[in-house]
Amino acid sequence: MPLPIVERLGLPGLFDIHTHFLPPRVMAKVRAQFDAAGPLIGRPWPLEYRDDDEVLVETLRSFGVRHFTALPYAHKPAMAEFLNDWAFAFAARTTGALRCATFFPEPGVADYVAARLETGVEVWKVHVQVGGFDVNDPLLDGAWGHVADAGTPVVLHAGSGPVATAYTGPDRVATLLARHPDLCLVMAHAGAPEYDEFMTLAERYPRVHLDTTMAFTDFFAGLGAPYPTELLPRLRDLGERVLLGSDFPNIPYPYGTQLDALERLDLGDEWLRGVLWDNAVRLLL
Repeated sequence: MPLPIVERLGLPGLFDIHTHFLPPRVMAKVRAQFDAAGPLIGRPWPLEYRDDDEVLVETLRSFGVRHFTALPYAHKPAMAEFLNDWAFAFAARTTGALRCATFFPEPGVADYVAARLETGVEVWKVHVQVGGFDVNDPLLDGAWGHVADAGTPVVLHAGSGPVATAYTGPDRVATLLARHPDLCLVMAHAGAPEYDEFMTLAERYPRVHLDTTMAFTDFFAGLGAPYPTELLPRLRDLGERVLLGSDFPNIPYPYGTQLDALERLDLGDEWLRGVLWDNAVRLLL
């Protein structure tokens, strides 16, 4: 049965822009990092959901989620297209899953990005924290150009949470947007902990969005990234460019915790309906 908020708001379901499904061996390594609280995690992170893809998909559907993503992300050369093949196959066999892909600064990246756009990629994922690269790497110039021209959304983890690296933070993204102002970027985790700076980019560039992934929850506040209450009026005004994200299944609390945190913001039912469904439908369907 869907979570109560779906019925209360009269929604057809939930549209979650930030969920992860990965090849089994890759997901096992990701879970091992969370279990070990590895260097890019920085604290204990007990996973709430751990099962095979079929069970996890049914779990999402039981919450009322109707559309969701796989969001593969490459952390080394010659990995992206393996992940992309898997993610496209996952979407082909899974109702509600969007066709997702990733890219990495490597020779040939512009060519495979162009090819994926031709075959219908719907959402990209780029994770500079895990990938350890600059979004302005010259190898990516052609790829960013293709993506900007196509207008396909990119869920971009560039904020410095949970652990900063040499490549995280808003400055490099600002440089990228100055070169490609038409990029449709969805800033993962609302840009945590640089909430203000990434919101400023969203206010400046009309195709920059924020996703809610883990933001506003007590767990994220415990990571040293509480959401500043003074930003809430600006978050409300950003309106249709705020999208639901959860990080399911790699979350340390029940799925409904994210939704409860959004309700507690008290930004109004119209804003909440947009975040949970309407905004992503407008962008992606």
